[in-house]
Amino acid sequence: MTANLRNRLLLLLLLPLCALALVGMWVDYRSAAEAATQHDQRLLRLLPVLADSVLAPPRQGDPPLLLLAPPVAEFLRQKSAYAGFSVRDAQGRLLLGDAWVRGALPSTHAPEFHSEELDGVTYRVAVQRGPTAAGELVVALADGSDPRQQWAQQLLVRVLLPNLVLVAAAALAIHWAVRRAFKPLVDLTEAVARRSPRDLSAIDEAASPVEVRPLVHSLNQLFALVEAQAEGQRRFVADAAHQLRTPLAGLQAQVEAWALMARAGAHPDLGGNELDKKVPPAHAHQAHAAITLRANEIEKLRDATRRTSQLAHQLLALSRADARSLEAQAPQRVDLKDLCESLLEMYLDAAMGKGLDLGVEVHPAHVTGHGWLLRELLSNLVDNAIQYTPAGGSVTIRCGLQPAGGGGGACAFLQVEDNGPGVPQAERARVVQRFYRVPGTQGEGTGLGLAIADEIARVHGAALTLGSGAHGQGLRVTLVFAA
Repeated sequence: MTANLRNRLLLLLLLPLCALALVGMWVDYRSAAEAATQHDQRLLRLLPVLADSVLAPPRQGDPPLLLLAPPVAEFLRQKSAYAGFSVRDAQGRLLLGDAWVRGALPSTHAPEFHSEELDGVTYRVAVQRGPTAAGELVVALADGSDPRQQWAQQLLVRVLLPNLVLVAAAALAIHWAVRRAFKPLVDLTEAVARRSPRDLSAIDEAASPVEVRPLVHSLNQLFALVEAQAEGQRRFVADAAHQLRTPLAGLQAQVEAWALMARAGAHPDLGGNELDKKVPPAHAHQAHAAITLRANEIEKLRDATRRTSQLAHQLLALSRADARSLEAQAPQRVDLKDLCESLLEMYLDAAMGKGLDLGVEVHPAHVTGHGWLLRELLSNLVDNAIQYTPAGGSVTIRCGLQPAGGGGGACAFLQVEDNGPGVPQAERARVVQRFYRVPGTQGEGTGLGLAIADEIARVHGAALTLGSGAHGQGLRVTLVFAA
């Protein structure tokens, strides 16, 4: 990670430097081109002066005379090593000046420019045909100090090499600086990598660079959440083991007692001798292995297995209600009215067997969520109401729409109300905790029904509230969905 960041920073810093170097080369070339243009203009101005410096010969057939004007003489003096001139006739024969200053004869009187290389020097030559005191001649001026040509010849030494050295030096300096700047981040990475999976203590934010403190703060928050979740899981496992211990211990004690009775060949109601008299010898070994269970023992066994099965089912439901396990499941449209009516059919026999009046007050309502989870939620609420409401009481299942707060339209709700003992006001915030039961509560509950309902409500972004039933008696549990 740090290597990638270092390379990216180096690239991001070196690219502008290379771009600046290219811009510098372009500016340098433009400056050389502008200076060369000025040299061309100077040669253009000196050509007529050079033509005026040619005088007529004293006799016919003699070469013309030359009296250099001061500007031309000054130009040739200043650049004696890189300057020259020539005067030729219309046929190209050299009359005056340097023989190496030559070129194609112009066909018009317009000045012409061309470059000519001699002894490793590139000369800029200006040529013009025009009238002089000695007749129509061709004059030429050569200048070997053209900045544009010098720039091209010295490109490696003057431009490329300094820029390459600058970029290389900058790359080394940036690499060192980036490495120093990233050292705290590398140390932080190594410190986290060396940690034990169980070490979730907070990282010292003050020892981290200011730029990465938000990341360290987020890591500390994540560590705290993971620690809290791990602690919750440890408590959950401990509580589940404690809850499962009671019914399993009862089952184990009962089965061990029956096993001892079977090994001893004793009958719970009859003595061993009397049993031997009643059983023929051929079947004596079968009788000694047989035991008879009383009705109350069968009921104890049934209650223990039911409680164990219910607890296992509720633990599974609580695990499946975890929001992280629902990320891959798409929510669907759920009809609350059909849900309530199906729960009525499911629990009607149980309610009638206990002498309860189970009814529904339903109105059309739909929500978006997980139907099987909402069914589990409502099932836990109805089961709790039937279990804790005494005989002769009533349980009502409701659903529909109610006005949302702040005038935001209507929102759907589910509700289960009974006229049982209810939950004291001081205990309502705690009964939604896992494995918590109100002290003095009758019956053999697990303390998971309302905890499951509260977890499923959070998954659906709904609010679960507990209140008193009609006339202040019983319990009313309401689930209100967001509008």
